[in-house]
Amino acid sequence: MLAWTLTDGSAEDEIRCLGVAEAIADRVERRRVTPRALYGWLAPFGPIDPRHAPGATGGPITPLRGWPELVVGAGRKTVPYLASVKRAAGGRTITAFIGASLAGRAVADVVAVDQGDRLRGPNVIATPTRPHRMSVARLLAARGAPPLFPAGSEGRRVGVLLGARRRRWHGEDVARFAAALARLRDDGAVIVAVPARDGDDRLDMVVRASAHYLWDRQGQDPTARLLAQSDALVAPADDLLVMDEAVATGCPVMAFRPHGLDRRSAGRLDRLFSLGAARIFSGRLDDFAYTPIDSTAEIARAISAVIATRAALRPRPERRAPARSRETNGPNFR
Repeated sequence: MLAWTLTDGSAEDEIRCLGVAEAIADRVERRRVTPRALYGWLAPFGPIDPRHAPGATGGPITPLRGWPELVVGAGRKTVPYLASVKRAAGGRTITAFIGASLAGRAVADVVAVDQGDRLRGPNVIATPTRPHRMSVARLLAARGAPPLFPAGSEGRRVGVLLGARRRRWHGEDVARFAAALARLRDDGAVIVAVPARDGDDRLDMVVRASAHYLWDRQGQDPTARLLAQSDALVAPADDLLVMDEAVATGCPVMAFRPHGLDRRSAGRLDRLFSLGAARIFSGRLDDFAYTPIDSTAEIARAISAVIATRAALRPRPERRAPARSRETNGPNFR
């Protein structure tokens, strides 16, 4: 099966779309839309940029190997493009949208939203977290990969994921985080960290002071190995993607809550607390267990069910017995 992901280039949106597409299809193409300002402003209600019409040379929704069976999109600018692909493909392409759009549930055949969103409907699936690429298979493979933690080290292995926060932390938050990490190390924890994706050097310096190892951004991103090989995880509550990936592991997740946490992040954190998947981080590790939260697989199953249903209902061409050929390769027997 061929699937496309459709985003405006947002790294987080693309990761979430890829997670779903890779769980369903064996061939995935990344597509990115960059409409001109007017068409970007009009989204999700306006038309696509005419320069990006299906079939336009080099256009983001021009097929190279035929129309895909599935398109997974995210971000308001992609909404008109999802509809355009479906029309151009004669309705044969199944569309899925990650997130709640102002255009409602009509944006796609399947709409996957956070349980904190109000949007509901027969084609809407609401999950406690959003999708990502840290599948069960990927985490299992990462568990058997070369270890990130120093050989022979004693103490609990703690992975610190800084992610990319929605806004820069205040100095007070940075100081609190530094003190909490120092306390964790003093208690005997072995700390390995992945630096901030948004390049916040203040946090990198804080973590470097307490971590036994901080990835230097050289080589392959070790996030999957860190998630799979840690005994506990520390993550910022204002990075939803990192929190979603962390609770997919089933190991204790300690969430650091900065001041002024936005409503969406606060709601997500409260739900994870209620599910027993996370607790507040203040320098101590709590020992608790919970069932890993794998929303990616749940969303993929819902989309696969729609694909299977549409395929079963699609009219099949009448099969006729092939006409006898007048010529046959090989000797001409009577």
